[in-house]
Amino acid sequence: MSGNSHFDYVIIGSGLAGLQLALKMASDSFFDDKTIALIDASEKNSNDKTWSFWETEPSQWNHIVHKSWKQAKVITSKNEMEMNLSPYAYKTIRAIDFYKYAKSTLENHQNFQFFVDEVVYTHEDSRVIVKTKKRSYTAEHVFDSRVPIEFYNNNKSLNINQHFKGIVIKTEREVFDTKSFTMMDYRLKDGEQTTFTYVLPFSKHEALVEFTYFTEHIVETSVYDGFLQTYIKKYLKIDDYKIIESEQGNIPMTTFPFDKFNTEKITKIGTGGGWVKPSTGYSFKHTEKKVAKILDNIKANKKPSDSLFSKKYRFFDTVFLKVLKEENHKGEWIFKQFYGKNKPASMFLFLDEESSFKEELKIMVSLFSWSFVKAFFKTL
Repeated sequence: MSGNSHFDYVIIGSGLAGLQLALKMASDSFFDDKTIALIDASEKNSNDKTWSFWETEPSQWNHIVHKSWKQAKVITSKNEMEMNLSPYAYKTIRAIDFYKYAKSTLENHQNFQFFVDEVVYTHEDSRVIVKTKKRSYTAEHVFDSRVPIEFYNNNKSLNINQHFKGIVIKTEREVFDTKSFTMMDYRLKDGEQTTFTYVLPFSKHEALVEFTYFTEHIVETSVYDGFLQTYIKKYLKIDDYKIIESEQGNIPMTTFPFDKFNTEKITKIGTGGGWVKPSTGYSFKHTEKKVAKILDNIKANKKPSDSLFSKKYRFFDTVFLKVLKEENHKGEWIFKQFYGKNKPASMFLFLDEESSFKEELKIMVSLFSWSFVKAFFKTL
């Protein structure tokens, strides 16, 4: 197949969305006679990020889960909330483990092919032309994970950056409680902005500690470093540790209409398709659902991007982002109400866009304030 330049499907980007889509295709006999190319500028051979998510059992991902927890806590400036997540578990997957699993699985299917190359542009005609730095390809349909340039230029949508730096630290003495993780700790703040620390204990000696902002503007790397050092010393009471890994990122929390860039022959996927949940920044399970919907659409001879989004939950996300953008200092209060007045199962169903009207009403009541009332009517 090395000489082929035409494929039934070309997937631009071998990240979370591209690989989940390819894995789902590989597991479905409908695609056994389809040729599929994955094009990415990176070989995906480093642990460049971690993905965390909640789910019930059983799970197709358990064999690559790095660590899971049944207990969580949210710490505010005034109290600490302990949460039993059952029947859910909160899980973390290291990117390198996901990449290795996906590539080894797909390499056993002769109709899949990987190309390490950078896509320059696509052109849609009777087929889609995909031009890279090294060569050109054609496809019947393209799944494109690149973020549209319009997102960066003249973007008038609601935009909040979830930007962060995380470090995996290792200690000599036993420090961490592996039974529970810290979802949000608001005791350490950067002024009146919405900032928090996130701690995932992988073992008694090792944990990911991450300082996160939900703000419009990003900061220099040294700012994250300062807060991480302070948190580890002041709140974790650790003086002696080694940094064995680090990651830094910026996840868009936005109402930008990514789906308007879907066409008959090109479907935007992943972050470039708006698959990141605008109000939380979580993407792993949302990607899984959207990939399944795309395959259902293809097999039903529908446009692959048909009905990928819910207007109702987009409305909820918009209200949340309006409040966070206009009154960023209220982030701690919002999450204190959300986690303090709702059961974890109800919260997860809501965030997974699977909640009932009764559950949604209870969550809205828990967040009732003049800020949300104003945002609600502005969104209407």
